[in-house]
Amino acid sequence: GTFDGGQLAIEDVHRFPNVPVTVAGTMHWDALRLFGDITAGLRKAGAAGDVASVGVDTWGVDFALLDERGRLLANPVHYRDARTDGMVERACSLVPRDEIYATTGIQFMAINTVYQLLAMASADDPLLRHADRLLMMADLFAHFLSGASVAEYTLASTSQAIDARARDWARPMLERLGIPTRLLPEIVAPGTVVGGLTGALADAPGLTGARVVLPGSHDTASAVVGTPLASGSTAFLSSGTWSLIGLEVPQPVISDVTLAANLTNEGGIDGT
Repeated sequence: GTFDGGQLAIEDVHRFPNVPVTVAGTMHWDALRLFGDITAGLRKAGAAGDVASVGVDTWGVDFALLDERGRLLANPVHYRDARTDGMVERACSLVPRDEIYATTGIQFMAINTVYQLLAMASADDPLLRHADRLLMMADLFAHFLSGASVAEYTLASTSQAIDARARDWARPMLERLGIPTRLLPEIVAPGTVVGGLTGALADAPGLTGARVVLPGSHDTASAVVGTPLASGSTAFLSSGTWSLIGLEVPQPVISDVTLAANLTNEGGIDGT
């Protein structure tokens, strides 16, 4: 993206596939391959001119676990993996369904982060015991780029582990589900500057002054903020792996009606 003071122009400099890999019956994201392609794209961008800032958005719900030195413990598991089968029902046996929704405002889908973590906790997964922190996917790539370990709000909201009104981790609920809350990083707002590029990228042509800035790291949040919505009653339709239709509203809409309809309240830019 380039800005000349009056107009924003967008140009693709590098495209690459995102191919899941199944190992021993578990479907993973190839996070290191993805980061290699990200760095290749940044180098191409830097070769074309000085880069001011870098931001990453991704799909929601998936996460990585890191050790105390910030190293990846294992490749992140794909949300389409079968480990979450039955986990919505298990969660609702521990915390009532209406209470989970009243706290989070997020629709019930087995792919949500909270059910992935519940599956790990229920299986006594050693990764949970050895992990020092959890980072959502875009936050993982921001960590690889800058060294920062934070949770961007819009992406964290997809987890169904955020208190929608407090806009912080729903720790009491998570503790009742047996999910370790010590892993959860500080939540920060989109627009936060987390630092400069580190490692070899810091000295690459065109990248020496680039700052890593968190956008709406959930791809839907970035799509919505880039859509010229005429008013609060103008709907958006965002089509990717699936289609999402909704409104940009100032506060979450959480009621018996939205629970019955399984509507979701995902975080947006500027507190929307």
